[in-house]
Amino acid sequence: MDHTPASRNARTIDALLAQYSESHRNPTNELIHCVCVPLIVFSLLGILYALHPLLALAAVAGSLWYYLQLSKPFAVGMLAMAILMLAILAAMPPMTVLPLSIAVFVVSWIGQFVGHKIEGKKPSFLDDLRFLLIGPLFVLGFLYRRLNLAY
Repeated sequence: MDHTPASRNARTIDALLAQYSESHRNPTNELIHCVCVPLIVFSLLGILYALHPLLALAAVAGSLWYYLQLSKPFAVGMLAMAILMLAILAAMPPMTVLPLSIAVFVVSWIGQFVGHKIEGKKPSFLDDLRFLLIGPLFVLGFLYRRLNLAY
């Protein structure tokens, strides 16, 4: 059995994604997640950015550190997503960032709970808060599989 750090990390990310996917099998719920999870990430970054841009950068740095422990390809994808989202936030009129982010955050979470109602299963993060960080990787995994990229 291979006990190198890379093999342990691969098993960890695979196990986390498999566990997360147990409550995300309904195609409608998956579609809702593919829309709402990135919007939640964007809105959360927007709320932090509105409070102070360094808070958003700190959140990105912390999450990227965690993602690097799980999967370098996923960390790269999340870095690209974070850069794009932060660039959009920086380009927005400052007085619009907070109200728009709060509105998007609320509507997106409502969407998530509607998806789980359709699924008939509770959200994964209610059992393990790590799944708040795994959700974006679950969605990114759809893109990676479509582009035939390994993670």
